[in-house]
This record gives sequence, structure tokens and C-alpha cells, in this order.
Amino acid sequence: MDYKHFSHPHNLIIHRVYELGQQVNCSGCNSPCDNTTTAVHACHQCNFFLHDHCANAGRYVKHPSHQPHPLILLPHPTYAGGTFICNACGHPGKAFSYCCTLCEFDLHVGCAFLPVSVTHQAHQHELGLFYGVPVVPRRGSNSDLEYCNLCRKVLEERNWEYCCRQKCDFKVHSACATTEVVPGMYQDDSPDCGAAEGNVAVGDGNGGGGNVVEVELTEEDIIRLYRLQMLAQSMASLSTAG
Repeated sequence: MDYKHFSHPHNLIIHRVYELGQQVNCSGCNSPCDNTTTAVHACHQCNFFLHDHCANAGRYVKHPSHQPHPLILLPHPTYAGGTFICNACGHPGKAFSYCCTLCEFDLHVGCAFLPVSVTHQAHQHELGLFYGVPVVPRRGSNSDLEYCNLCRKVLEERNWEYCCRQKCDFKVHSACATTEVVPGMYQDDSPDCGAAEGNVAVGDGNGGGGNVVEVELTEEDIIRLYRLQMLAQSMASLSTAG
């Protein structure tokens, strides 16, 4: 079975990973296609491969972490340097991203669909996803810095984290919390799922994020939306320069 994906000029053939007979990396997220039981979408002549979840990611989403504007799935970054910095994990990317060009807001595909709740062997309670670190100054310290309980590196306030749902002082980077999670599309699996912004815990009745919503648009609609965002970005840049 083969089909056409918007990001590649040739048709892609669907295989199981073990059928390829070699280790390959996904061209959408640059991570290994190493789960032998799942599908991989391949163009052998170009050495182009996509995880099943990257190949099936929606072209357009309304994401609760960026409510003012929709995010469009781009095959390559639009920035001059050819990379983007993910607003969720803070790590760079060179391939697929969900992007708002107007706000220069970008998410890896995997980060856009992180599960709103995870468990980790390092902590006894369920961890909930937060869009931004709730930084609380520690007693006797002049620093507002918080540190990941797993890797011990600084938790940047602008990036996402997982926190203990039971109010333990346990906070970790989104990437550290999900090392035991199989990549996929999680946030839209449940009608009542949603992450929280700031230090509001999920499901405590005080608000929160909401679902990632995929909307079916035609190719013309997506191109028109992208062009409008690019035009607005250009006008904003000219206004700032003037």
C-alpha cells in the first residue's frame, strides 16, 4: 500500500519496522523508528521515513498551550537558521513542527501530543502536565530557580513540565518524565483531558488547558492560513523596524 504525504514529493510505502531490515530514523522527528510492531512510512529512494504517528499528524491543530492562534504542521522550519526551538521542551528541531509563524511559537510533533498525565518509577504519584513551570522561591534562598527532580538541571519557566498531582515537591522536564512513554498522539484521546497553565493542577476546578483539537481543512485552506500568518509576521516586523 502506498500513498502521498504532503511533506514529500514521492509516494510512501507502509511497512512494519522489522521488514526494513535496518535501523532508520524518522524524517519527521529525527528519532529512531525502533518499535518493530508499528508501521513506518517509507520512500526508499530518498531514504525518507516517517513514524506512523508523525505521518498521521493533523495539518492543523488548535492547541490549549497557544490559544490565540492555530498551529500549522510544517515539514521544515521557516526561520533563517533552518531550526526552531520547541516551546514545550526547549530543545531545537530541524524537521516537522506545529508552528504559529505570527508568534514564533513552535512545538515538536511529539510535544504537541504529550499525555496530560504520566507515571514514572521515580515517584509514587501520578504526574500532570503544566504549560509553564510554577516557579516558587525556596526558603532561605535568593534564587527562584527550580530544578528537575530527575536530571537535576534547571527547569526553565517558559517550558513545560510534569508536576506531582498530589502536591509533592516533585517537578520534572517534560522530556525526562516521558522517557518511559511510547511516542504517539495522546492529548486528544479523551474528551475530558487537558493540561494546566501555570501552577493550576489538572482537574482541580480552577481552570486549565483543554484538548488538542484537530480540524479537517483543505490544502487550500491551510496554505491560505499559513500565508496570512506569514503576512502578519512580516507586517509586525516592519512595524517594529520602523
